[in-house]
Amino acid sequence: MATSLGCFRTHEHATLSTFPALNTGNVDRDEKLRSRATSATLVSGTISEVTSGSAAAERLRDLARLRRVRDRIDREYAQPLNVEALARDAHMSAGHFSREFRLAYGESPYSYLMTRRIERAMALLRRGDLSVTEVCFEVGCASLGTFSTRFVELVGMPPSTYRRDGASATAGMPSCVAKQVTKPTRNREARVAEPQLA
Repeated sequence: MATSLGCFRTHEHATLSTFPALNTGNVDRDEKLRSRATSATLVSGTISEVTSGSAAAERLRDLARLRRVRDRIDREYAQPLNVEALARDAHMSAGHFSREFRLAYGESPYSYLMTRRIERAMALLRRGDLSVTEVCFEVGCASLGTFSTRFVELVGMPPSTYRRDGASATAGMPSCVAKQVTKPTRNREARVAEPQLA
């Protein structure tokens, strides 16, 4: 099957004469270029690459790298972390890393980091032995204002109110249950109760 695309032709079985522009003198590079050219197919007037096993394997490697970075965020949430450093750990550019992280986990790396920090802050505030400012710095936030704003966004109340009322809300609960019950959810992501039909 041959498809003419201007001066470019694709065949199921390509030969060097079919792709004269692919003769660069570097045998390995020529073979890779021919391989890519032969896997191009015409779909609804556009050229798209045929998905291969190597693309799926690369996607799995990317997901494994993203998982390692996410685990690092979970461990080192109190450390000063930035997207560029996390992207270097994943062997990706910062932009590509942010897009892939959002695709895999549903939120940006920064948002995920702040959610982990707020979860830890909630546990420390429920304990009641630290002030809001001490908790802010304990979880790695450098600004009390940013911490308070994020806390309200995720929890729905200021940290001082949560500190005052939070301990009684989980009294008598095992810590694993308290963690699930008090897991922060952004206000815009909170589930709306379904109306009960009679």
